[in-house]
Order: sequence, then C-alpha cells, then structure tokens
Amino acid sequence: MYHKFLDKFPPQFLWGAASAAYQCEGAAAEDGKGPSVWDAFCRIPGKTRNGTTGDTAVDFYHRFEEDIALMKEMGLKAFRFSVSWSRVFPEGEGNINRKGLEFYDHLIDRLLENGIEPMVTLYHWDLPLALQEKYGGWLSRKTADAFVPYAGFLFARWRGKVRWWITFNEQNVFTGLGYRFAAHPPGEKDFRHMMQANHIVNLANARTVRLAHQMDPTFRIGPSFGYGPSYPLNADPGNVLAALNADAFNNDWWLDVYVKGRYPRFVLKHLERLGLAPDIREEDYAILEGARPDFLGMNYYHGGTVQANVFENPQLSKQKTLDTTDPYQMQADMEESPEKVMFETARNPYLESTEWGWEIDPKGFRVALRKMYDRYELPIIVTENGIGTMDVLENGKIHDTQRIEYLRQHLLEMRKAITDGVEVIGYCAWSFTDLLSWLNGYRKRYGFVYVDRDEQDGGTLNRYRKDSFHWYADVIRSNGNSILPERTIDELTEQEWKQVCQK
Repeated sequence: MYHKFLDKFPPQFLWGAASAAYQCEGAAAEDGKGPSVWDAFCRIPGKTRNGTTGDTAVDFYHRFEEDIALMKEMGLKAFRFSVSWSRVFPEGEGNINRKGLEFYDHLIDRLLENGIEPMVTLYHWDLPLALQEKYGGWLSRKTADAFVPYAGFLFARWRGKVRWWITFNEQNVFTGLGYRFAAHPPGEKDFRHMMQANHIVNLANARTVRLAHQMDPTFRIGPSFGYGPSYPLNADPGNVLAALNADAFNNDWWLDVYVKGRYPRFVLKHLERLGLAPDIREEDYAILEGARPDFLGMNYYHGGTVQANVFENPQLSKQKTLDTTDPYQMQADMEESPEKVMFETARNPYLESTEWGWEIDPKGFRVALRKMYDRYELPIIVTENGIGTMDVLENGKIHDTQRIEYLRQHLLEMRKAITDGVEVIGYCAWSFTDLLSWLNGYRKRYGFVYVDRDEQDGGTLNRYRKDSFHWYADVIRSNGNSILPERTIDELTEQEWKQVCQK
C-alpha cells in the first residue's frame, strides 16, 4: 500500500531499548544468586564461542545507575529488562534472596525517578538450575507450578510501579534450540520433548496472564515472540502453499495458543499423525482459553523464504536422495523433521545478509506487523529489533553507520505499518548497551553504548556513546519524525505530486 502522507507516531509512543539478565548483569554468583541453566551450559566445551560466559557480562549489576543516566540522556521512554529467576529465588521456589530482590527494587526505582517506564520480562531463558535438576526443567508441570508463584510474587512486589509485563521471551526459540537442536540448555535433540516442553510453557504462560489480570486489572501483560513472515520463493502455487504451511508451523503454532487458547488444527493434525503432538489433558484447554494477553510482543530480525517440499517438488527431489519405498525410514525422517512434508527452505535472491548470515529485510518488518495484527487484532510492542555488528572503538568514537541505516529503514517501515492501520504502541531496540550475544560471545555488538570488554573478561568495562546513540536520541526527541528521508512524499508540492502521478 502506498501512502502520500504517513501518520505520526502516537503521542505516548514508548521509545525504548531492551536487554536480558544473563546477557548483561554479570555478578553470576554474588549476593546469594543461585546458578541458572546457562551458568552450567556455557561451561560445556564447545558450546559458546571461546568459552565465553555471563559471569561478568557487561556488569550491569554494579553499573546500572551509570547506564540509567545514559538512558536519561538519550531520552529513553521505556527500558525492557528481564529478572533472573534464580537471583530472586535461588532454588526456583521456596526461600527468597533478599539481596537479589533489592537489586531489582533499586533498578525499578531509578528508572521511574528518571522518567523511564520499566518493562519487566519474567523469563528470558535462564531457568534456575535447581529446577532443571529437580524436575527436569520445562518437561515437568512442576516447573510451571514453580513459575506462577514466582511471577505472582513479583506482581505483588511491584504493583503500582510496573505496568508492563512480558511473560516469556521467544518461547519458539528457547524450546527449539534447547530441546530440538541442542544449541541451548538443556542440550537435547528430541522433537517430542520440544513439543512437550512447549506445551508446559504454554500452560505457565496462560496461568500467569490470568493471575496478572486477577491481581491488578491495570497490568498490561503479554508474551514476546520471535516472529518472521514466510515468503514463497515465487508465484508457483506449490511454493505459495509451502509459505502457508511455514507460517502455520513457525508462527501460528505459538501465537494461536497465546491469543485463541488452542493449537492450529492443520499443524496439530499433522503432528498427531506422526505421534509428535504434546500430551494435552482435557483440563489444559480450560487453562489455555480465556488467557488472552493485552498485547503481543514482536522480536523481529528477519523472516524466511520457502518452496514446495522435497516430496512434491520434482527439481528438489532430483537433488536429494529420497527412498520413499522404506516406510520406516520415512517415519524416522518425519519424526526428526516433521516440516519436511510441509515446506523446504530456500535462499531469498533479493536480500542481503549481515556478517552472521541474518537477512536484512526492512519491508519484511512491515509484512510481519501487518500479518500479526490482522490475525490477532491486539496491540503490538516491538520488544526487539536490531543488528549485530563488529563495532570498533577508535579514539573514543564508534561510527556505527550500518546500525543507523538498519534501524532507520526498519523504523520507516514500522511507521508505514502504523499508517496502514497496525496498532503499534512501543518499540524497544536491541539493545541499549553491548552485551553477551549468547553463543557468539562479545564481538557481536548490538548496543547504542559500546562496552570495553573482550571475550576473556578483559577490558575496562567503560561505556562509550556510539553515533547511533545520538541518532536514536534525535528519533525519540522528534517522536520518530527524524527518520524520514530528506525529501519525503508528504513534503512534495502539489505540482510535484501531479508530476509523480502522471509518471
């Protein structure tokens, strides 16, 4: 859709930035904090780049006041951060660690004193290790039973101070990488376990949303989902169907449960045939229904391109050796990769990629916002969006022009989506400072603020404003008006506009 004029961002738009406890806090064993699954997982040889850990991270635990001063200087309206569950409840349940709780009390108070809205993420991947060892982590309903009172304790503690709550960050990512691909804790390769863990997280999410609404009707709560739209490789109807399948498998499987309280029937039927569907009890449906969130959080980095599956695509079937005469082998293949009969991934010839192979697709951001809003009709907060680059500190300066251009293009497409009619109420760039990039260590930098540290805990940890820091400050000051190109269509004279139309 083409617009001569673009709508302005809402007056109370939440311009923010985001972070996660394990990636920024450090102080991994200080003041009574219990270990998380990541504290153990990062010590398995070969799991992270150069054995990097979050032991120190960027030391936000000790330097949060310094960072909040920078946030105020930038003009940040909101800051999204996660609570380390094991910093508050070292065993995941039972005794409270007062020192850990006081850290978050002070953090929230300082944010509010500086006019910054706190957005609290209850779970950003760092499950208390005690719950993994005691119950088997998210494979047990007892872990959900521990999560809900943990969330309820924080609701009661910060009622009147925190309005915005995110339940789970990228449930699709941590269940997939943790239980299917063994790239994250607990390091399993079992699709059935992924589906079962995912279902239990769904129950925990629904129970937590219900509890929040019961405890305080002014709370605004929702999940944060890693969303990427699916494109067909071309107009071949088989590829169009593949994109429909990919969206159902990669997006609807999670989002439908969050909003509608039920799994999408097409994917569920497919998984039931393969014996891969989760164990859903009759009483589970009552829990999932009626837990509609107040908003959906979208983490957007890129989407994906697909084509017809290898069984129905003659060209692909020639390239890949398939033995369709062996039903046992086919069943084994489907149990490991049930999407094989739904779609096949493809390279998008129109998109460039980052140094880490992530596609750069600003228009896909608008597509994602449109599709999510059209299907669920809930306000959207962009809870993550950003680019990782290898920034270089030279004479106290960091000229991160690639980040500025990346964010400018994405914000412009977001403004177009708002003009289309999408209700976007906030945007949290990833991230405010540089931080630990999980498996990629510290060389992959996302922040507006450069942190002087290397892979082996060397460096001063001093903070330096990047060029993007000043650029984003201008965006916030202008409420997004500064992101438009120098000559935009709404600045054209009437005569110039007639000439454009004639062309």
